[in-house]
Amino acid sequence: MCLAAPLKLIEIHGKDAIGESLGLRRAIRVDFIDNPKLGDYVIVHAGFAIERLPEQQALEDLADWEALRDAR
Repeated sequence: MCLAAPLKLIEIHGKDAIGESLGLRRAIRVDFIDNPKLGDYVIVHAGFAIERLPEQQALEDLADWEALRDAR
C-alpha cells in the first residue's frame, strides 16, 4: 500500500521536476506523465510522478492531509 499527498508541479526541466505539497518541495521525475505542465497535480511513488490528478481532487486530498497533520 502506498500513501501519497498530491504534489503540484512548480518547475519542469525536461523529465526532471520540482513538486510542492504542504510547504515541502521534492525533486521528482515526470517520465510517466504525458505533457506535464506547471500547476498540474500528480501522485508520486519512488520519486516518479505516476498519475495526474484533477485539481479539485488534489485540493480535497490536501485538505484531508492537513486535517490529519493538525489532529492532536
